[in-house]
Amino acid sequence: MLSQVLMSIHKKSIEIKKTASYCVSGNVKTAKKIWFVLHGYGMLAEYFIKKFDGIIDDETCVIAPEGLSKFYTQGFNGRVGATWMTKQDRTEEITDYINYLNALYQEIVNTNNEGHVKINLLGFSQGGATVSRWAAAEKVSFNNLILWSSAFPEDISFKTLMKKNCFVLVGNKDEFASEKNILRQKERLKNSDLNVKMIDFEGPHDIPTTVLIEQIKANNW
Repeated sequence: MLSQVLMSIHKKSIEIKKTASYCVSGNVKTAKKIWFVLHGYGMLAEYFIKKFDGIIDDETCVIAPEGLSKFYTQGFNGRVGATWMTKQDRTEEITDYINYLNALYQEIVNTNNEGHVKINLLGFSQGGATVSRWAAAEKVSFNNLILWSSAFPEDISFKTLMKKNCFVLVGNKDEFASEKNILRQKERLKNSDLNVKMIDFEGPHDIPTTVLIEQIKANNW
């Protein structure tokens, strides 16, 4: 009897409306340069966006979307973090965050009054895989794709990114970047036709303001 009950269980899914959060720094309406910056695992947009305070001016705006899933980072209370996805229901979570990012992008671009605005997509750590999949989905236009302290996910196809300007930055003191993984990614990118620039910088698993400003000038972001 028990085996018959278990065999009758089927996992299904439905689409629902969900409220998603994001943070803005700068004036969206007047910006000539808009950054969409995606945080890493366990971070929140309101804190992550502060890493870009040093680049905000009258013509630069930063948008920090927040992962759709929240959790307590330690135990059952205290600090809360967000994540873009886990291995559970992986395909559905990727679809959900791409739909969310597409909707947010459209809202921001429609609010902007400049018309010819430069769009930079940046993903930090876990956000790098997220921003890569979003960019590869070909639903939004952008000028530069920047993976900071991150790497292209193994399941992504470079085909839709061939004509894009791509950058991968890794700190020489990044505690999460092993030499083996860095070499594997460099070899993978070397064997692709992707227009990608690998950049090493002095620093840990972080976005140092001085390095960010330096690279913006060097790469015309």
